Formats: sequence, C-alpha cells, structure tokens
Amino acid sequence: MRATATPARYRGWEAAEEVLVVLDVVEIEYLGGSKHRVLRVFIEQNAEQRARRAQEASEQNLLEHLGPEGIALDQLAWVTHEDCERFSRDFGTVIDVEGLVPVDDYTLEVSSPGLDRKLATRADYERFQASPVKVQTFSPVAGNRHWLGKLTEVRPEGIVLDLTAKKQKAGKKGPAPVQTIEIAFANIEKASLAPEI
Repeated sequence: MRATATPARYRGWEAAEEVLVVLDVVEIEYLGGSKHRVLRVFIEQNAEQRARRAQEASEQNLLEHLGPEGIALDQLAWVTHEDCERFSRDFGTVIDVEGLVPVDDYTLEVSSPGLDRKLATRADYERFQASPVKVQTFSPVAGNRHWLGKLTEVRPEGIVLDLTAKKQKAGKKGPAPVQTIEIAFANIEKASLAPEI
C-alpha cells in the first residue's frame, strides 16, 4: 500500500512542521504492509533560505551547469545530510511520543525531493513554471497519456506545456501534431520535473 499525504490528509504533517525551523515539508509517503511500514518525508529549505543559498551559489559560480534548460538555483531544495539527520531525530521523537504511526515497527526516511521532484499542488506548478516537466494523465489528451515539455503557463483549470523542444512518446495513433498542449489539473495522474543536467 502506498499513500501520499497532503496537509489535509495526514495529521503528522502538522507535527512535522512544528519540528522545522528553516525547512519545509514537501511530501509525506506512508508505505508498506501491516508488519513493516515506511514513513518517508521529503523536506527542503524554506523559500527565504533557498533564495539566500541560490544567491551565494550564483556569486561563487557554483552549479552553473544547471543552465537555462535545467533548474534555477532558487528551485533547488538545498537540503544537506545534516538537515535530514536533525529532522529525522527530532520528528522521530515526536512520532513516538505522540503515537502518530500506529505500529511500532516502522522506518522513518528523510530526504530532499530530488531534482526530479513530484509536482502535486498548484503552487508547485507556479514555482516551477518554465521548467521541463513530465506529465502522465488519467485519460489521453490528443491521443497520448505521457507528455514531456516545458511548463509554459499555469491556468486556473490546468497547465500548458510547450512540446517543441522535447521528443514525445507516441500514442496508438502516432504523435500529436501540436506544439503546445493544455492539460487539466483534474486529468493529471502524476507529474514531476524532468531536469536536463
């Protein structure tokens, strides 16, 4: 069983945020069967810290290889091993004291969301506008369920991808002869960044 938590679906989200000082919770997954469970928490530096670290890296010409088709420096999670270790220790204590995980046998895993991070909320799409993304839909759009393109626009009901720079997987009827595609939020099964490094 795999469950991905959002703030409204998991009461541990509030407990996790209480432990944070300069970090934000990106996602919480609760995986596994009845005997052994895994609680996986993805964290990142908060917006202020990300901007500060991006400015420092830019001034020192660090990570310049990410480039215009990659990910902007202020979009990186900027999470260190020490951040994960500290959060794991502090949040693990809260979990055990508050009894947030209903089984005694579980593993807490803490990490950054990675460069290929999932996009789940409207705020995610807005933050990563102009980035290359990979989208899978519930039902086909223009004969295809799998799309790879640059996220060019976030509209009230969905997103727009520029497909011109990315090779698409062909649907049963062949590739769609379009340069942009609009995908409704309600039709997005999963989406993630697709950085070119």
